[in-house]
Formats: sequence, C-alpha cells, structure tokens
Amino acid sequence: VQLVESGGGLVQPGGSLRLSCAASGFTLDDSAIIWFRQAPGKEREGVLCITSSNSRTYSTDSVKGRFTISRDNAKNTVYLQMNSLKPEDTAVYYCAANRADRCSPSQVEYDYYGQGTQVTVSS
Repeated sequence: VQLVESGGGLVQPGGSLRLSCAASGFTLDDSAIIWFRQAPGKEREGVLCITSSNSRTYSTDSVKGRFTISRDNAKNTVYLQMNSLKPEDTAVYYCAANRADRCSPSQVEYDYYGQGTQVTVSS
C-alpha cells in the first residue's frame, strides 16, 4: 500500500501548481483523502479533504477561494489545485487516506500517508 505525491516545485507568488496523490495497493474511491502541509518550524496542518461522495472540507481558511480538491477514481488519484500561491503556502504537502471515509482533523485517524512533495513559493 502506497501513496505517492507529485507536482511540487518552485513557483512565483501568484502562480499555480497542481499536486497529485496516486495510490497503489488499494483503491481511493471508498476513502476520504486529505492534504496536509508542514512549513519549516511549524506543526503539520490540514488543508483540504474530500470524501468518497466528493464532499469537501476546508481545514485552513487561508486557502479558501484559492485551492480546490478533486478526485479521478479511474486513475486512483486525488489532486490539489493551488492557485494564487503565496509565500506562506511554502511547505511540504502530504496526502493521507482515511479508509473509514471520514474527513477528520486528527492526523492519527488516517491510515496511510505519502512521503510528501515540496512546494516553494518565492520570487
């Protein structure tokens, strides 16, 4: 069982990135998937979560109107579209799966985690 994030990189303020979270060894379509992020020197925080029925939960007000989450069950992948990026969005972004299909704010309730992908927003 594995979750693999990709799509991170260096982007200028105001730019966009799309992160991918691809699963292997299990299917995502019956799981809730959350994106967490961890900035240097800060605790990991939830960003955005999606359930199997495509219900979305924002965990961080600062990304509302800028970030969206979607899933492609045929590709067993969940995406995080990040627009209007700001320097404060700089962090390692992780995806995690809750097999009970619950968007929980608690990190311990997630069954699988990816290794993370670095997003750096800088001019």
